[in-house]
Amino acid sequence: MEKFVGLNVRETVERVSALLGCSPTSAKVAVYFDKHDTLQHLRKEFLVPKIADLPLSDLSVVDGTKECIYLVGNSLGLQPRMARKYLEEELDKWAKTGVHGHTEGSRPWAWAENNIEDLMAQVVGAKTEEVALMNGLTVNLHLLMLSFYKPTTVRHKILLEDKAFPSDHYAAESQIRLRGFDPQQSMLLLSPRPGEETLRTEDILEVIEKEGESIALVMLSGVQYYTGQLFDMVAITETGQRKGCYVGFDCAHAVGNVELKLHDWGVDFACWCSYKYLNSGAGGLAGAFVHEKHKDTIKPVLLGWWGHDLKTRFQMNNVLELQPGVSGFRISNQPILLVCPLQASLEVFNMTTMQALRRKSILLTGYLEHLIQHYYAKDPAKSHKPHVHVITPSDPQQRGCQLSLSFCHPVRKVFQELEKRGVVCDMREPSVLRIAPVPLYNSFSDIHRFIKILGAALAAYQQP
Repeated sequence: MEKFVGLNVRETVERVSALLGCSPTSAKVAVYFDKHDTLQHLRKEFLVPKIADLPLSDLSVVDGTKECIYLVGNSLGLQPRMARKYLEEELDKWAKTGVHGHTEGSRPWAWAENNIEDLMAQVVGAKTEEVALMNGLTVNLHLLMLSFYKPTTVRHKILLEDKAFPSDHYAAESQIRLRGFDPQQSMLLLSPRPGEETLRTEDILEVIEKEGESIALVMLSGVQYYTGQLFDMVAITETGQRKGCYVGFDCAHAVGNVELKLHDWGVDFACWCSYKYLNSGAGGLAGAFVHEKHKDTIKPVLLGWWGHDLKTRFQMNNVLELQPGVSGFRISNQPILLVCPLQASLEVFNMTTMQALRRKSILLTGYLEHLIQHYYAKDPAKSHKPHVHVITPSDPQQRGCQLSLSFCHPVRKVFQELEKRGVVCDMREPSVLRIAPVPLYNSFSDIHRFIKILGAALAAYQQP
């Protein structure tokens, strides 16, 4: 694929189709991309559901392919192949050794999560000591906001998206109330311009510049869950901190999806779940980041024994030796059965780099967009023809692997027709499908098959 470096996706597709002597929309192009994909071996590290096992599938309308087209890694990643083995190892150890499992074996329960934090740090672009694996995302968000949200009568606002993920909105609202302020006055909400669907970077920065003296905390997504927009975390961090604000990010849809450099960017704090692009299973162990510059100045408000230095933690003298930085935010020991699948996934990430995954992702997602535009762009001359509008930014630097597709009619029947044919994706009422081709395990042939099946689903929608 090196011969196409520097070309945009459309040019790359056209060059490949000319090389193969076929149409740019031919399945041969997808096969070529898959054949030359240096990351294709990673797919075998995951278990892809079979169509026959899906609850809504109808084998009478399936083309005979056994594996489903799984395009919902932005909601729940696939199971790593090694997850079951690691889980069984710990269940077996528990059965055979009981309490000794806390200190014995390759995954001692008393510090098992610490053993994989270096792998997690590589994915988010941080130093190992800046990362902790603990709790769930919103729990971590609350713990971090308790320390970083320090409102005063002058500087008391939290800046967030008007359509932030509900849990982030609720967390910010409750933190404001906890400090005795009114969310109506202290929540500063960002909305797109009229007629637009995503936020412009210049508008975000303008609000920070204008309102910065009253903003205590800038709290945004890394990637917006609904639109798939990737925010300019560097510019937002620099502008916010210059105005005296702390800047934090919910990276639930960014981690494992786009290249992050949380340390180099100087982000104050971040948190994320691990069951989307990190493939740790539903409700998996979450992560938190606190930049090392705060390790001696920002302290946790709520304390627990897992924040005590590991060397003396079990002396139980009730004199806290608080670990510096994010490690001090630990409250309790982590469930070993949640550590296991996350370890299995992070080991797959360690077989490659986020840079390599991002390169494939840009081409994979661009290929999806290219085919959607070819077949389903709105045509004023054919108003009766179903069309699909991509609300995710077209600039690859402003998105991850997710494309949010908006339809000209309620989307539920299209969603059902896709599921019936073995496509697993995500529906958001009233008219959006979120499609996420994940570079770890999705192929270009998955994309070509999806586009073909989407045509059949739209045709079924039009039937009386």
